[in-house]
Amino acid sequence: MFFKLSKTFMKKAIFSSLLFIAPAAYADWFALNMTRGITDISNEVFELHMLIFWICVAIGAVVFSIMFYSMWAHTKEKNPVPAKFHENHKLEIAWTIVPFLILIAMAVPASKTLVKIYDDEAGDINIQVTGYQWKWQYRYLEDDVSFFANLSTDLDEIYNLVPKGENYLQEVDKQLVLPVNKKIRFLLTSNDVLHAWWVPDLALKKDAIPGFINEMAVVIKEPGVYRGRCAELCGRHHGFMPIVIKAVEQDEYDQWLANGGKAESTDLASTEK
Repeated sequence: MFFKLSKTFMKKAIFSSLLFIAPAAYADWFALNMTRGITDISNEVFELHMLIFWICVAIGAVVFSIMFYSMWAHTKEKNPVPAKFHENHKLEIAWTIVPFLILIAMAVPASKTLVKIYDDEAGDINIQVTGYQWKWQYRYLEDDVSFFANLSTDLDEIYNLVPKGENYLQEVDKQLVLPVNKKIRFLLTSNDVLHAWWVPDLALKKDAIPGFINEMAVVIKEPGVYRGRCAELCGRHHGFMPIVIKAVEQDEYDQWLANGGKAESTDLASTEK
């Protein structure tokens, strides 16, 4: 009687949980999943991520299916006398070779993508990014342009005196302006502690380390505004180090440089990504 009640209760609990969780999980799948991004590398990384994900799902499905089948088929009632065996060379060879082949199948595309990510050749535009507590400095190495980007969110929003804006803690007083369809190489370092420069839409993330230069490159395909943040805990105001990149056409970028890197008043909402 007790076991029947337990089974009934468990079925109802599982069914209720699925009704409650499944729609939310389905709706939030794309929000929780990795960002696809808008660059060739970011799309390639996303596809690689999904490939590895489904390989892991398939492995889990096979392993748990065998496990549950074994639990069902080899109960004491069905097999009162336990089987006695010492070794099985064919089985041991199989469970050695199959994981090896799976790892090779994952390593080949992953290695090709890593080679593209760690491209350290000079870019069309080279920018030094220096992390400070708690702001970023950008220096265009081929041009006489250098500036700091500070958080511009109103203090009243931070202290809950007014409603928080759409880009709360993700807005700066001066954006990093870049041209589309050009190779941009970033040279990252830090002036004080460890930081990390992260822009999900562009698949960019590298540590900024004092006394050391990290490199990464990107080719932005679409004009727009792309936001990121410091991804390494760096002190009290770690959350106050947003990154805002404005990607523009070459003509607009040239005009921006001609103005000495001074931003013009534009409606950023129209190009927000």
